[in-house]
Amino acid sequence: MKIDWTLLWVVAAWAALIAVAVGLSTIGAYGIALFAFLPLMMGALVEWTRPAKTLRQALKQGAATAAIGCAFFIVVGVEGLICMVMSLPLALPLGMLGSGLSFKVRTTRPDAHSAALLLLPLGLGSAGYDVAVEPSVYQVTTSIEIAASPQEVWTHVIAYTDMPEPADWVFRTGIGYPRRVRLEGDGVGATRYCDFSTGSFVEPITVWEPAKQLAFDVVESAAPIKEWSPYGDIHPTHLHGYFVSKKGRFILQELPNGHTLLEGTSWYQHGLEPGPYWRWWSDAIVHRIHQRVLSHIKGLSEG
Repeated sequence: MKIDWTLLWVVAAWAALIAVAVGLSTIGAYGIALFAFLPLMMGALVEWTRPAKTLRQALKQGAATAAIGCAFFIVVGVEGLICMVMSLPLALPLGMLGSGLSFKVRTTRPDAHSAALLLLPLGLGSAGYDVAVEPSVYQVTTSIEIAASPQEVWTHVIAYTDMPEPADWVFRTGIGYPRRVRLEGDGVGATRYCDFSTGSFVEPITVWEPAKQLAFDVVESAAPIKEWSPYGDIHPTHLHGYFVSKKGRFILQELPNGHTLLEGTSWYQHGLEPGPYWRWWSDAIVHRIHQRVLSHIKGLSEG
């Protein structure tokens, strides 16, 4: 009986991709291999397994396969809905690219089609880079004008009472949002506790200039998201130690009209690759958090 080596290659490759996908998320290698290479190869493999008649059909198959791959993580209880939704804008185009390239190779160079599977081990090798890469520190600044003096605003910057439940739909998805700020002590060396819906940030004060500037380090961070899963409360590896707040600062500037320009800045890092893609998400979320805090301070100061 003649052995179909190409079919065996495809079956082995699918098994390897599934095993690697679960393994990478379990050990916490949230990087190029997981978010870029895997959807690319899944798109290529669906074209190998089920050859498309047209390029358009191949692209549709690639996108569908990438979407099913994201759903797979939810079904097996490894990841939650929110992160997989965030992954889709990256996974879908890469799945389409993989299937499109596979279609082009198959229709123009049939002799090289099977040999391209040899790229699989090379792509999986990028997991080593994902584990070793040093997370970058990012900075996000948001500002607001408040119709009150810096002295009045300062009293609500250092601590504030319970905030109303958020109206912003983003925070209704499970993403952590601030609820209140507590202060223990006074001046440099005091500790600020920023209570979120997912836990508390512990923030020792490093700069204390009343009505001018407040700065603090962050020595403990809350989980960034409470993931939704059909299995209830799950704790994917990326919820612990991947999105880390490093420090924060408020600057109060008196304006000529007697108002205050309040500027809030956060420095944070995340261990997700590709960095520019995930930074787009994280910067947007941090801005929403800043806006919630600054708007609350504005309401208290002006009220």
